[in-house]
Amino acid sequence: MMKRLPGFFQMARLFDLFEEGVMLILTLLIVVIAGTSLVHVVVAVGRMVLTSGLNPTSPEVLQGIFGMFFTVLIALEFKHSILVLPDAQPHSMIRMRSVLLIGMLATVRKFIVIDLKEVDVMELLALSAAVLSLGIVYWLVRAPIPGAAAPTGEAPATPEG
Repeated sequence: MMKRLPGFFQMARLFDLFEEGVMLILTLLIVVIAGTSLVHVVVAVGRMVLTSGLNPTSPEVLQGIFGMFFTVLIALEFKHSILVLPDAQPHSMIRMRSVLLIGMLATVRKFIVIDLKEVDVMELLALSAAVLSLGIVYWLVRAPIPGAAAPTGEAPATPEG
């Protein structure tokens, strides 16, 4: 059995290198997408200002602009979720919170760009349930607050031990 372990460790290292390469490629692609999206947002807002005066009281204009903003933010958060602590295990709470945050951003973006004149009540209910569920799970996996009392009422642990 011990003779097989060195080969296993070499294969594990090879897989780690492959995983780092995939993360690098995905990060580069997301940077290209986020950069291109940002250019499109700047051009679209510039056109709105020059042609229509950017009427900030128009719900359609605001929905379009904020929808574009959220698209860029989602791309940036997705990039962050790939880069956050590359040495952390894939099942870490940090990555889980990041994925939940992306889900919440995407759902909130949908709420912002939704046309209330053509929306189905069941669709709104489903989106609301999704946001509520994601928020509850995000709250459940939140990072412990430093200095907060332990759940059992015990005093928080001090750095000395």
